[in-house]
Amino acid sequence: MFGLIDCNNFYASCEAVFNPKLMGQAVVVLSNNDGCVIARSPAAKALGIKMGVPAFQIKNLIDAGRVVALSSNYTLYGDMSARVMKVLASMVDGVEIYSIDEAFFHIPDGVDYTALGRRIAVAVMRSTGIPVSIGIAPTKTLAKVANHIAKKYPGLKRVCVIDNDDKRVRALKLTPIDDVWGIGRRYTAQLRSMGVDGAWAFSQLPRTVVRRRMTVGGERTWSELNGVSCIDLDTGHVDKQQICTSRSFGEMLGKLEQIQAPITTFAARCAEKLRSGRLVAGTVMVFLYSNRFRPELPQVALHRVVALPYASNDTRVIVAAALGALRSIYRSGYQYKKAGVIVGDISTMARRPVNLFAHAPDALDDNLMAAIDAINKRFGKNTVRLTAELVDQKWQPAHHKRSPNYTTDIDDIIEIWCK
Repeated sequence: MFGLIDCNNFYASCEAVFNPKLMGQAVVVLSNNDGCVIARSPAAKALGIKMGVPAFQIKNLIDAGRVVALSSNYTLYGDMSARVMKVLASMVDGVEIYSIDEAFFHIPDGVDYTALGRRIAVAVMRSTGIPVSIGIAPTKTLAKVANHIAKKYPGLKRVCVIDNDDKRVRALKLTPIDDVWGIGRRYTAQLRSMGVDGAWAFSQLPRTVVRRRMTVGGERTWSELNGVSCIDLDTGHVDKQQICTSRSFGEMLGKLEQIQAPITTFAARCAEKLRSGRLVAGTVMVFLYSNRFRPELPQVALHRVVALPYASNDTRVIVAAALGALRSIYRSGYQYKKAGVIVGDISTMARRPVNLFAHAPDALDDNLMAAIDAINKRFGKNTVRLTAELVDQKWQPAHHKRSPNYTTDIDDIIEIWCK
């Protein structure tokens, strides 16, 4: 059996853990530069606030005190996610982290699935304060269905188990077609044009029709909904093709010297992500966009990919390549609003490609990067970083309402004074 744990309203829940006054209130978390809504508490959903709505469209609710708007704090959310996953891994085997707030896991046959699910939910809540929903089923797609149902029906106490065919049929009849994992917007529209509005109707289509209209991927989803497992857990295989770090700037930048600071920061973050997964990259791409929301200004979209002399996760190597790419594509006379760095051609450290015609990485280089990571882990993010990251901070996204880094910065730790 497969389980799926999903943190409820994750970003909003993280905020409420450290600010109990937010519990039960309408809370929204905003994207970079406080632009759009990317997370909502149940009370905010009840007000009809949609995902992705621009913040200015709900300004009247915020100003009236009916909604609390917070800037996103990905450092906090990432650390809370790691804590949730650690609790889960201590209770089950075969954990596959699917996203920042979701993970699949394996459950052996013969256990009390509902009791196990509730023990996990209680343990996560007790250890982290994050409410979760858990779906359990014989396939990963059905576990997704069960998880949706666990969220919708409070009587299930956050755990839904599909362990026989009657439960499978009832669950599918409660699930709209656009809630099925693996069926995107295009296939949803196509299926609805055929009169298929729900998961149950889709599961009853002839296999040949599904394969003809939706290829092998659609047939796999169809099989999973019918109880045939086609998607295994992936608990260790590296399948990342790229790692990207990008941001919209807090204000538009026009000078090369101004843009070098964010590119340096983005490249350094990509290098850190590679090292955290024991990966190396063979290419670095830099992209640079003007502000498409200002059509009266000249518009441009630029990018360049460069190959590294050898596969690396060394911050200095990746930053140097990124800055070289930036200098080659930069054009004066434009106001730039967004940039990013993407590292590609990724492989594991154990399978690092060898270039016989280039300088090989030195073990001392790896030791230096490991030492920097250890210092930053112990004393806080950015304790050690390149000076080029500090040259100009005008690019930093606006986050006027961001909460403190309660769990990762000693200066932000909560203090309780007793008289």
